[in-house]
Amino acid sequence: MKLLSCAFNFDTGRVELLFDDESALLIDCTAIENQYGTTLRRRSELDWLIYNEPLSYAQMLLDESMEQYLSNVTK
Repeated sequence: MKLLSCAFNFDTGRVELLFDDESALLIDCTAIENQYGTTLRRRSELDWLIYNEPLSYAQMLLDESMEQYLSNVTK
């Protein structure tokens, strides 16, 4: 599968990844913030990633490295 696009959809509150085989991965950002955004600093970092680096956001969720990332940047 080749990734065609990755963007945050303001209307749905999801990061949307679209692939060349017409499949999609939709990430509910509200659910992610409820899971990882336990402090204001963490929520701010998650928001920054969503708006500026949605692909990095998705990759960290998929490889389960989000907790480690947030621990490192919000010390």
